[in-house]
Amino acid sequence: MTAIEKVLIDNGFVFSFLLVGIVMGCSYWLSTRLTKGKLPGIAIAITAGLALAFLGDKKGLADIPLFSGLAFMGGSVLRDFSIVSTATGASFSEIKKAGKQGVFALFIGVLLTFFLGGVIGYLLGYRDAKSFTTIGAGACTFIVGPVTGSAIGASSDVIALSIAIGVIKSIVVTIATPMLATKIGLNNPQSAMVYGGLIGTTSGVAAGLASTDTKLVPYGALTATFYTGLGCLLCPSILYFIVLFLENTFK
Repeated sequence: MTAIEKVLIDNGFVFSFLLVGIVMGCSYWLSTRLTKGKLPGIAIAITAGLALAFLGDKKGLADIPLFSGLAFMGGSVLRDFSIVSTATGASFSEIKKAGKQGVFALFIGVLLTFFLGGVIGYLLGYRDAKSFTTIGAGACTFIVGPVTGSAIGASSDVIALSIAIGVIKSIVVTIATPMLATKIGLNNPQSAMVYGGLIGTTSGVAAGLASTDTKLVPYGALTATFYTGLGCLLCPSILYFIVLFLENTFK
């Protein structure tokens, strides 16, 4: 067992792929067998991943030497690669059809989510401009939250809260998308791009669309990725100054 453990630790990155593959396989099996596909396999996998993270410390399961390869696999390099790669199957002619609606959806999605998340944080007692902005940014995505919090000097607990909000949003979107797809007409590239622009969380949108129709994934992920970029641009700058102005005005 010691020899096997040493081999797995020395090849931690490869082992991390095997581990994630096992979790994904079991999750999709449970989705098919227990829920008949009503609960997406990716949603079960995300939940399982979050549960396993509690077994570790600051880095989650990667704090255990046997699973140290997960620290690299789950890092920003592969995350960013995954985000970019989702757009490779998109057709430019279909993207152009989204036109003004797609751009409009991006700005509405960021602004509406930012202020809704900020107001919820305000009602829960986080009433200074930095906390309001960071929590609002986290409601956009779990990437925008920490980027914004670090830029404006928010406290570490507020940044952590913004990440948690973004993760919860991602899970909810993953589960809700296939359930609501038929009712909201989410069945073509144009609607997928508008949906990605309004919702924004790339992981949630991509996973939800994968459970709905895999052909829609590149289109939804494309605008959702722009949403993340737009959020990182607006939240720590224009939106923060607006919140700061409102705070000083109504003191």
